[in-house]
Amino acid sequence: MIEFKLTGDYIPMIQLLKAANLVSTGGEAQIVVSEGEVTYNGQVDYRKRLKVKRGDLVEFRGNKIMVI
Repeated sequence: MIEFKLTGDYIPMIQLLKAANLVSTGGEAQIVVSEGEVTYNGQVDYRKRLKVKRGDLVEFRGNKIMVI
């Protein structure tokens, strides 16, 4: 599990995927989100600008990101 330390109130989903080094570009992040490859707190979520906050769990291709 990847623990991502949040510095502000939230981080957009596509920026989180990039910051956790799970995708190489923002464009790739937008594609995987729009194709339903990402789950947010156990549910598939298609929102690219979703505000991910502390305590949220994001999963992508077997990787789990816990936002702390």
